[in-house]
Amino acid sequence: MVVYACSQCDTVLTSRVSRVALPDHAGQKYSHDLLPALLEPGTYVVDPGDGHPWQPEPEPHGVRLQTYHITGPPNRIGIAPGDLRGTVFIPDRLGGCCCGWDGQYGPNLACAGCGSPVATRVDDCGFWQVVWLTPEAVHPVAVAGPAQQVIDWTELPTTPPVDPCGEWRPEWEAAAAVALTHLLAVSGGKRVSVPEGLVSEVFRRTIDGLLPPGPSERHLTLTGPGLPVTATDIALIPRHPQTGEIWPCDAEAVVPLAANVWTYLAFHDRRVAVRHDDPPPLLPRTLFLPDGRVFLGALQRMGPLRQPWLRRIHDSLIRQP
Repeated sequence: MVVYACSQCDTVLTSRVSRVALPDHAGQKYSHDLLPALLEPGTYVVDPGDGHPWQPEPEPHGVRLQTYHITGPPNRIGIAPGDLRGTVFIPDRLGGCCCGWDGQYGPNLACAGCGSPVATRVDDCGFWQVVWLTPEAVHPVAVAGPAQQVIDWTELPTTPPVDPCGEWRPEWEAAAAVALTHLLAVSGGKRVSVPEGLVSEVFRRTIDGLLPPGPSERHLTLTGPGLPVTATDIALIPRHPQTGEIWPCDAEAVVPLAANVWTYLAFHDRRVAVRHDDPPPLLPRTLFLPDGRVFLGALQRMGPLRQPWLRRIHDSLIRQP
């Protein structure tokens, strides 16, 4: 357990926090709604980033689009806004936003002790609320506290796919987008079959649109804690929400998926639940689509796209998102 302090004057800037895995939706821009906090209180993440500051998108016909490249300096540290201490706002870096701050002008929080810029608060509409500590402006200090309790694989959390308004949850759209990049990478550019039901609803349409037509040559199977062990060439497995580790299995290839989404896919079949639950689970109003911006970002972070099918997919999305 650590606190983060100012590198210039050692003023403590956070409460005690423990590290967890970076969520797939950390860089997501979603709709025009006010979203909740990205992280649970008492936790922090490290975002490797891509080294580029946030940039506004091009302005076609003089219209400023409210979308941004959600990136930042390498290894920035994310915390829940409520875990911030000892800072003040930098007034000339708070403009140009809608319902809050998106950090497009750089760090907007300074150390209350010495005035050095140390962090960027993001809480504008469409952004998950978070404070990003600038890595070179802060340093960790080990402190006494209870050891982090790592949950067992049998205790993974679960998140329903649909919100009370009948919309697909943005966490699901981001998690599916990241998983799809792994699935495409291990597919070898060949057709992939997926299990029927909600897994098919989440992945089938996108796979059909991105991979060549024809009979399936690879097969995706849900594999993980609490499920029967089955032989498969591609396993859809959970990624631990705290450690970031993936479920160990003997499949030829694996596709990691956020644990809270994987758990729902593995143990909730809406076709059965609708008939027996009272009240029945919420059903979506639209067909599922992964988050295109998250998908493209995850695809670019995979490194040089040497495989021709990945390059074609990447280039087609750049031309027509």
